[in-house]
Amino acid sequence: MPWSKADNGFPIRLPRPRTAINSEGIKRDVVVIGASAGGVMALRELFAAFPAGMPAAVGVVLHRSAAPGELAQVLGRRSALPVIEPAGRTAMKQGHIYLAPPDHHLLFETGRRLAIRRGPREHSTRPAVDPLFRSAAETYGRRVVGILLTGCGEDGVSGLIAIAKASGLTLAQDPEEAYMPSMPLNALRYDDVNGVFRIDELGPVVAALAAGREIPARRATRR
Repeated sequence: MPWSKADNGFPIRLPRPRTAINSEGIKRDVVVIGASAGGVMALRELFAAFPAGMPAAVGVVLHRSAAPGELAQVLGRRSALPVIEPAGRTAMKQGHIYLAPPDHHLLFETGRRLAIRRGPREHSTRPAVDPLFRSAAETYGRRVVGILLTGCGEDGVSGLIAIAKASGLTLAQDPEEAYMPSMPLNALRYDDVNGVFRIDELGPVVAALAAGREIPARRATRR
């Protein structure tokens, strides 16, 4: 296993050498994304790159305050897919993006439904990334793609590991371009992620995986 050094001196684990991701041809049509500091800009760029009618349901957690706001509208301005902030149990549809509302966790349930729960804080935050990732792994297994973007801390790491154990795919934003690289670096440190991509690459990558296509692997930039 190759290792490199992050800026703080701690080792990170680079992905195992791979020539391709999703060589099995599985339709990875449940996508879960976590972000924190710098996430608004990253998510806006990513959503703008998703093609209309992408055959996947997308669940998103962005660390945010408990106050109501217009985050869904902000993130949806350039998106060809509708960005919805569920208010309760909601039927999950392909070609839609579901954003965790303030002060509530977003969870995937059986029967193609989503739930909003005001459970305990995790990593001192609610919504948190790990509950979404775990629920997706438990419900949809190998159909899941988990993605960690810019942010601070370790939220999302144990969720990525759960997705990997369920035979889903795990991806991270390239830390070299992340506004706050801690979350993707921790993904590299603790999880054997399948690939590391820039934001401008992730849109086409997610669309291809949702359609069951194989994509070339890309390794992390050594730091």
